[in-house]
Amino acid sequence: MKGSTAVEIKTESKIECRNISKVFIQKGTQRVHVLEDVSVDVKPNEFVVILGPGQSGKSTLLRIIAGLETPTTGTVTLDGKAVTGPGPDRGLVFQSYMLFPWKTVLGNVELGPKLRGLPKQERRETAQHYINLVGLQKFEKHYPHQLSGGMKQRVGIARAYANNPEVMLLDEPFGQLDAQTRYFMEKETARIWETERRTVLFVTNNIEEAVYLGDRIISLQGKLPGRMHATYEVNLPRPREQTDLEFLHLRQQITDASELVL
Repeated sequence: MKGSTAVEIKTESKIECRNISKVFIQKGTQRVHVLEDVSVDVKPNEFVVILGPGQSGKSTLLRIIAGLETPTTGTVTLDGKAVTGPGPDRGLVFQSYMLFPWKTVLGNVELGPKLRGLPKQERRETAQHYINLVGLQKFEKHYPHQLSGGMKQRVGIARAYANNPEVMLLDEPFGQLDAQTRYFMEKETARIWETERRTVLFVTNNIEEAVYLGDRIISLQGKLPGRMHATYEVNLPRPREQTDLEFLHLRQQITDASELVL
């Protein structure tokens, strides 16, 4: 249903992106067209993967939903309200770890609740809950330089969840990890989502990762500007196995239709 962004719009979607286009201006006059007429709906508690190669605009789309960029044309709404900037209703996890090196694991995770003014005991309990959820109990007093890459990313995930966002936005969070750690983090992400059941938008260029995690996969065409390419429903039971025949069939179907490799 369409209507003015100044009023609430009754909708079954948690997030609605309508006809999003984005043009960046570089060096004063050079126009870089990054996204062209992209529309995405995300249902409450749905795990949606945005899949595409480099230079397809997928990270820019996520930043627009996060409120970190404004679309040149088009609209984004969350629960029927226009997105005009960042907000605590959206948690962000990036490929780079973005941790404060002078703070411990506990200090990083409890930072958001602290800034929101939660009492010390309440924010400690909240932080400890999510530290336990990501499997980092007994590492509360460690500093980022004492952690592996996978552990650092788990701290980032716990920190985002500790702010109690309605939507989690993850931008290629495992891109810097080795293959074994990446697979472990994919399993952990699926487990945490099953536990918390929040709306998730996850950006990746990895087909197998997309099939493993997503309820639905939205693929973008490569080479700027990024455009809608295809949508795939992932009707596979959880937890998923990469050797399952239906999993392999869907993976191959996406591969055959895309510019990505396995």
